[in-house]
Amino acid sequence: MQVEKFYYDNKIVRNFAYATVIWGAVGMLVGLWVALQLVFPAALNITQYFSFGRLRPLHTNAVIFAFVGNGLFMGVYYSLQRLCKARMFSDKLSNIHFWGWQLIIVAAAITLPIGLTNGAEYAELIWPIDLAITIIWVVFGWNMFGTIIKRREKHLYVAIWFYIATFVTVAVLHIVRSGELPYTWLKSYSWYSGVQDALVQWWYGHNAVAFFLTTPYLGLMYYFMPKAANRPVYSYRLSIIHFWALIFLYIWAGPHHLLYTALPNWAQSLGVVFSFMLIFPSWGGMINGLLTLRGAWDRVRDDVILKFMVVAVTAYGMATFEGPMLSLKNVSAIAHYTDWIVAHVHVGALGWNGMLTFGVLYWLIPRIFRTDLYSKKLANNHFWLGTLGILFWAIPMYWAGFQQSSMWKQFTEAGQLKYTFLETVTYMKPFYTMRSIGGTMYLLGVCIMVYNLYKTVKAGKLVANEAAEAAPLQKEYVKHEGEHWHRWIERRPVQFMILSLVVILIGGIIELVPTFLIKENVPTITSVKPYTPLELEGRDIYVREGCYVCHSQMIRPFRSETVRYGEYSKAGEFIYDHPFQWGSKRTGPDLAREGTGNLKKTNGWHFRHFREPSSMSLGSVMPAYPFMLENDLDISNTEAKINAMRTLGVPYEKGYEKNAVADLVKQSQQIADDLANDPQPIKISPKKEVIALIAYMQRLGTDISKNKTATTNR
Repeated sequence: MQVEKFYYDNKIVRNFAYATVIWGAVGMLVGLWVALQLVFPAALNITQYFSFGRLRPLHTNAVIFAFVGNGLFMGVYYSLQRLCKARMFSDKLSNIHFWGWQLIIVAAAITLPIGLTNGAEYAELIWPIDLAITIIWVVFGWNMFGTIIKRREKHLYVAIWFYIATFVTVAVLHIVRSGELPYTWLKSYSWYSGVQDALVQWWYGHNAVAFFLTTPYLGLMYYFMPKAANRPVYSYRLSIIHFWALIFLYIWAGPHHLLYTALPNWAQSLGVVFSFMLIFPSWGGMINGLLTLRGAWDRVRDDVILKFMVVAVTAYGMATFEGPMLSLKNVSAIAHYTDWIVAHVHVGALGWNGMLTFGVLYWLIPRIFRTDLYSKKLANNHFWLGTLGILFWAIPMYWAGFQQSSMWKQFTEAGQLKYTFLETVTYMKPFYTMRSIGGTMYLLGVCIMVYNLYKTVKAGKLVANEAAEAAPLQKEYVKHEGEHWHRWIERRPVQFMILSLVVILIGGIIELVPTFLIKENVPTITSVKPYTPLELEGRDIYVREGCYVCHSQMIRPFRSETVRYGEYSKAGEFIYDHPFQWGSKRTGPDLAREGTGNLKKTNGWHFRHFREPSSMSLGSVMPAYPFMLENDLDISNTEAKINAMRTLGVPYEKGYEKNAVADLVKQSQQIADDLANDPQPIKISPKKEVIALIAYMQRLGTDISKNKTATTNR
């Protein structure tokens, strides 16, 4: 049979490798900065563009989509060519993908700090960037499938299965989550509201972790770990079970982020059941990875690349054991809204994604530059700094999470809450300090890697076009007698993709569709009215400043929460919230009943709190917002916002947009007058942003104010 000569494209691999290293260092530096902001809130709150609420989404997006995203593309472009024995389908598409992705990252790095956000975790990017992501993702898929179709290898190796599932599922997740209605060329409102938006968000959010941070990295594990160990993957049969069980079960798991909330109980129960079952395929993958090292464990002592990979797979096993445990209702009742969840996420991000990426970089860079790694000693230093950094990061945060939950729930013998919320905040500062030390160690390891790889690259020369040869593919369309069914479908990438799509759509359709079509899932409350124009503007400021990353607006039906905050939250309260603002972490107290009962503060209190939080709450880690006292409220889009909300089903009267600004001005003046009549008079123009935010704070909870309210200071 005639052998064909061709060349692998290593230039695109190098480009993604450089981007991985650069954005990894940047994303982790931002993460360290926001961690330190909880230790030194006043000193590090230097400007509105560097506030915690704006930088925390920048950190998560940088680590997920810039660091891990470029890392997975680096690994896919290297391994796919060799597994298919073919150059990438199109060099032009490869370059469009690379530069398009970097421009998306730069756009995110600009828009998030200036307050342009959709206000949904892991999906904060504004609609023009969402559109760009869609286009670039299609380019990636086109290039990937073009390469698979022109391959010279008959069967698709297990790593490619995970790449295909990643492409298909991320496309579905992104399109569904990006359902939004633009009202300007930069801003939009979510198509979904309240309970429905919450379900869509965590169906997307959990599966963004599953299909962006997990499945493609499992593909990288299945390729690079056997390569580094010079051993075949332990079990082909186990990899089949691992793959299909994982992609089927994962898509159902999102509702476990919403246990004890206003989400319908049937959806919560589905999330629990399927989340718990995830432990089996997840650990099947971990076992398959670790047993690949059978006969090579003696090398782990000396091979730093294998050390990184072993820690990565172990962290994957830990995180995928903990995840199903956290999905159980009795465990979620303790952990949710606490720093335990933050620790869990970072074991996966720092351990699984970070350490595997570092191992791949140390293995790959010397090969494409035809040289040896500059310093194994520096790589070992990086390994120990990274490993110890994870421990110093995670262990204090697990402890902090347990402490938070127990302090929130404790009562005195007289039946009063034992601790105010602020006492739990100040108690956390030593743990936040330890976390920052761990983050510093981890970042220092990354800096050592940057230097080590730089010296490695300088010592070698890129083999931009690596020569290879293989026989052309002989296509077979029949199933051979005795052949395993999976071997047959592996020869058909398009059918494989369609089957993967069907498998992941089952869970999504069953969970999402009834919530939208069956009215009983979201019962309405007649007293709930649309926001006034001023409250709507204030809510948009709340979203802009990222307040949802520290405050929840969802009171669960626990005695400790109803006593501290007021009556538990109902599904019908949120029908006009585009997007929902339930939050996922309580660095600050819940705000669902902020405008009612014993929780209600005066307008003057809110004004002083926004100007300087520590003046009203000693020990607060909340950043100050003095710029809101100076910035005029932008009302140029108020009419457009009212029109957009009406389109989304909010019952503003037809033509009300013409009177909206007048109503806004009237309510603003009322608040300004009240501030002027404060016992310590506050003179401020009614046109300032702080007036709108105060209006929103005072609105929270008032729609059901006739119900029970809190009976004690929180």
